[in-house]
Amino acid sequence: MGEKLAKTIILTSAFLSIAALMGVSVMLFKEGIPFFLRVSPLDFLLGGSWHPTYNPPEFGILPIVIGTIVVTFGALLVGIPLGLASATYLAFFAPLSLREVLKPILEILACIPSVVYGFFGMVILGPLIIKLFSVSVGLNAFNASLVLGIMIVPLVTSTAEDAMSLVPYDLLEASYALGATKWRTIVYVVVPTAWPGILSSILLGMGRAIGETMTVLMVAGGAASIPRSIFDPVRTMTATIAAEMGEAPFRSLHYHALFAIGAILFLITVLLNFVAERFAKRMIFQ
Repeated sequence: MGEKLAKTIILTSAFLSIAALMGVSVMLFKEGIPFFLRVSPLDFLLGGSWHPTYNPPEFGILPIVIGTIVVTFGALLVGIPLGLASATYLAFFAPLSLREVLKPILEILACIPSVVYGFFGMVILGPLIIKLFSVSVGLNAFNASLVLGIMIVPLVTSTAEDAMSLVPYDLLEASYALGATKWRTIVYVVVPTAWPGILSSILLGMGRAIGETMTVLMVAGGAASIPRSIFDPVRTMTATIAAEMGEAPFRSLHYHALFAIGAILFLITVLLNFVAERFAKRMIFQ
């Protein structure tokens, strides 16, 4: 009786998850496709001006896409080295007592609401960036990259540390027996063996950075223009949807344009998760 109930609950949960995913997909494409019946996809993707309230309106999302790429790439430059270094330390260098303290701290960092990170970027990092780099605006792509980089560290650390911990100890002992140091063992044995899981952690961190909304809305500056430097304000795809959906008239061209952005973002996220899942399935060590 208990086993049947458990199976029913699991199957129901799986069905509801699939149904929710399908519902989101249908909604996004149903509301986004009408936009492309009036605006060329090339003009939408390659247009250099986003002014949906102009007359006539301009719906070029190239500056928004570039802003998303700049912030995401900057976040990876910050979060990936910190995350992989933390994972390596936890897996091979940290004493057990210290590891039991650090892992819960990382989990707490992952649970902090994104609006808290946004306040940190606005109140602390923004003025600090103005003072250190003598720029006029502290809410810019650099600020957003730093905050997002810190946000993805727990995810990258947890996933990469799990992958490194799954490396068979026999391989480590064989490396030590041949005279290799711990660092050489990590570089030439652990990293190649755990590489699918490490790459999976990087892709998951990238997906988190691309999909983050509230933080970039608060600290990126919100300028829908192509940045000339890392210290220019930018706007991401998620921030554009969050900032303008409440002002777009229902079923207007602007309304459908925001859903089109959501559909493109959805496809990017699904692709990243698919690639990450493929690499995760290869984490089978002989």
